[in-house]
Amino acid sequence: MKRAAMQDSTAGTIFSLDHVEVVYHGLQGRRPVLKDVDLTLRPGETVGLYGPNGSGKTTLFRCITGLVRPRSGVIRLHGEVVDDEKALRALRRTVGFVLQNSDDQLFFPTVLEDVAFGPLNLGMSPGEARERALQTLKELGLAGFEKRLTHRLSGGEKRLAALAGVLAMRPEALLLDEPTTGLDEASRARLIHVLKHLKTARITVSHDWDFLTQVSSRFLTIEDGRLTAFSPSIAHAHMHAHPLGAVPHTH
Repeated sequence: MKRAAMQDSTAGTIFSLDHVEVVYHGLQGRRPVLKDVDLTLRPGETVGLYGPNGSGKTTLFRCITGLVRPRSGVIRLHGEVVDDEKALRALRRTVGFVLQNSDDQLFFPTVLEDVAFGPLNLGMSPGEARERALQTLKELGLAGFEKRLTHRLSGGEKRLAALAGVLAMRPEALLLDEPTTGLDEASRARLIHVLKHLKTARITVSHDWDFLTQVSSRFLTIEDGRLTAFSPSIAHAHMHAHPLGAVPHTH
């Protein structure tokens, strides 16, 4: 009965985490980073994740994509436990991870080469990969950027090019780590426009609460390693003289 109930709870999910715990080992001993984390993402969901520095947001993303192994708990892809290298490869094809620093993700000279790299790795021919890359750039409003040098792009253009490189592989879900960091207002507005029209399910980590409310429909925060839900209609962030002044809260 317990197994049947678990399958029902993950039915229709892209991925799920069940009682996941991650512990880091450092000079001062073991430090729990994620504690008893439960999380599901279903097709079309857009989740905003807010939390202070060091709270475990990026660790959560690394755990979802198999870059960090949990000490306990289970990760599932389409309801099936991810427990071997074959399942991990399937997970990484299904869930695209857009890094906080775009320079860590752009490593070919031109935008076209960079965006086509993922499709080539999926087994597409060079011609097919090129067409997929051009189509993805057009979808993101970057038509004509294919010959641009990646190191000459602006911060906002780099962010969109990195996003294009992940979307070209047609993942079912996206993990976006602080996508507005370092962007000017025009680039931020452009990214908001793109994400509002993007149908791919996603979890977006950001300190920018106003940004999250514009691009997400469900909201979580992470504190002391635990995920907690927030209501978008009443959660807010502003500075004033009590301990919750810098995080979404109610009063």
